[in-house]
Amino acid sequence: MRWFALGLGLPFIGLALLLVLKNASGTNSILNFTAGPSPEHSPDLPMIVDNLGEELILIDLSHIAKLPEPRYDAVNVTVRSGDTMEQIFRRNKLNLGDLASIVRLDEAGKYIRRLRPGDKFEIRHDKGQVIRIYRELDLTNALVVSRSESGFTSEIIDRPIELRRRLAYGRIETSLFESAVDAGMPDKLIMNLAGIFAWDVDFVFDIRRNDDYFILFEEIYRNGKYISDGEIVAAEFNNNGRSFRAVRYIDSSGRSDYFTPEGRSVRKAFIRAPVDFARISSSFNPRRKHPILNTIRAHRGVDYAAPPGTPIKAAGDGKVIFRGRKGGYGNAIILQHGGNITTLYGHMSRYANSSRLGKRVKQGQTIGYVGSTGLATAAHLHYEYRLNGVHRNPRTVTLPQAAPIKNEYRDDFLTAAAPILEELDQYKRTQIAAASFE
Repeated sequence: MRWFALGLGLPFIGLALLLVLKNASGTNSILNFTAGPSPEHSPDLPMIVDNLGEELILIDLSHIAKLPEPRYDAVNVTVRSGDTMEQIFRRNKLNLGDLASIVRLDEAGKYIRRLRPGDKFEIRHDKGQVIRIYRELDLTNALVVSRSESGFTSEIIDRPIELRRRLAYGRIETSLFESAVDAGMPDKLIMNLAGIFAWDVDFVFDIRRNDDYFILFEEIYRNGKYISDGEIVAAEFNNNGRSFRAVRYIDSSGRSDYFTPEGRSVRKAFIRAPVDFARISSSFNPRRKHPILNTIRAHRGVDYAAPPGTPIKAAGDGKVIFRGRKGGYGNAIILQHGGNITTLYGHMSRYANSSRLGKRVKQGQTIGYVGSTGLATAAHLHYEYRLNGVHRNPRTVTLPQAAPIKNEYRDDFLTAAAPILEELDQYKRTQIAAASFE
């Protein structure tokens, strides 16, 4: 509540003010500065004593409306390909001198100079003189540039969000994506689910009818309105008699990852399939008949049929030891991993810029794109896995495990995971019970 001390020396500001003075004789004198109604005197109003010894009543003026802020023109900008901030200012007839001052600000400079197509700004101005720039940086932060008497100031402000938890269930009849549509789940959520279990489940080949899954995930709200889906908190995927569970954990450094209920990482040193949701057109087969050469020729890898241009991911962390044309493989990349393991990716249409010879790449990083170069009848990825120079079936080879959760976090993880898993289990029981009545 806002309170104001009122005295005889207060300048007149055109608001309804009431002053009550109690003098030494105990009589009250009242000065009313408006023709409007005066606030009723209450003995509960706080009082102070001024330097003349008179008691001054503090009048609650919170009911008095604020003067309206000046109204300025607003320009909502969506950055187009090739745009610069100078072009945007010229296009909207904004003061270029203001832009020169703004880009020199420490907080604002990097966010004003570096633009990407789709970036959005709100610029308020007074006949071209910039008053304020607002730019959303991410889900929880925004840049604000404001004009002041001494020039421009900038700051990064918080954009408060609310996280709400939601549970979802899906059963596969034809495909993972169709089950998600039936359950009212967005594609992004299903992609994240597949990403969590990608080390154990080949979502191209392993999926079976009646596989099912349970997901506890976050939804993001701002001011009571839904914004988007957040992270998966916990999940269970049941595949062909096998059950996999994962819980998200954020350590004290802010690093998040998924672990089994026992604290083992769901990650492995390699993912099963380096192409998302493709179709296996040819499996590992030492006596396969080659479709072009028409001879018995060992097929020492797995072929993933996918549309041209589909991203190809590095199966594990490694170093690019070959990139170029390689006989029947066409455009190919070979990665060297730890433990004397190499992986080969063939028939690429083109390479990613990040996969140059000698460079190190991370698991899941795009290294190239599906094509049909070399001895290929259609667009697909040919993928090989070799241990000590010997070809192994990428779909069945035992993959090296990633490190478990650090000992310093283990007890905290187990404590945090228990109620999360209980919530997931309770939801699972209700879904199973509901299905039994169908």
